[in-house]
Amino acid sequence: MITKTLDKATQSSLTPDSVLEDLMSGNSRFTASNMETRGYQAQRESTVTGQFPKAVVLSCIDSRVPVETVFDQGIGDVFVARVAGNFENTDILGSLEYSCKAAGSKLVLVLGHEACGAVKAACDGVELGNITSMLGNILPAVKLSAEQVEGEANSSNAKFVAQTVENNVRLTIDRIREKSPILKEMEDNGEIKIAGGVYALSTGAVTLI
Repeated sequence: MITKTLDKATQSSLTPDSVLEDLMSGNSRFTASNMETRGYQAQRESTVTGQFPKAVVLSCIDSRVPVETVFDQGIGDVFVARVAGNFENTDILGSLEYSCKAAGSKLVLVLGHEACGAVKAACDGVELGNITSMLGNILPAVKLSAEQVEGEANSSNAKFVAQTVENNVRLTIDRIREKSPILKEMEDNGEIKIAGGVYALSTGAVTLI
């Protein structure tokens, strides 16, 4: 049973690549139904006075993608920023910068997922209240997919949706580097890694892209 949590010394000893490998190993355990047993009470108590997470994951709000669970992580292991469509904005960027520059995380992982409802809505040009402006963040990925995928450019085309999910992850990573000089410099210096992946609802597996 795992009862210990990350401390500053352990966090500092980690590398961006080792953290990514750790998350992917956790995902393999998740898909194999062989997850670690954790003493959550002990972990909760040991993190009352501080936290030293190894990574920050930018995920969709989708209830079928419980981030800590799909990577088999415990209390204090990862920061999670969530917004429908897993895109960046000023608040998300600030959260990512805090996670890495202030709190020492080694990895930024942008995580899209199969059959994303926000991506489908963007593909279909949905307009509804504040959802309209939110989906505007995903439209660059929709437009790119329209140049890459044959057939209907809407949610009826599964290949189009899948390509848009991937493009949205890639473009989000590009914009994080463009809009956050702090994270860009940290990545250039090898202090952090910015990576992307897609979670398959059907299998539970995360594929890096």
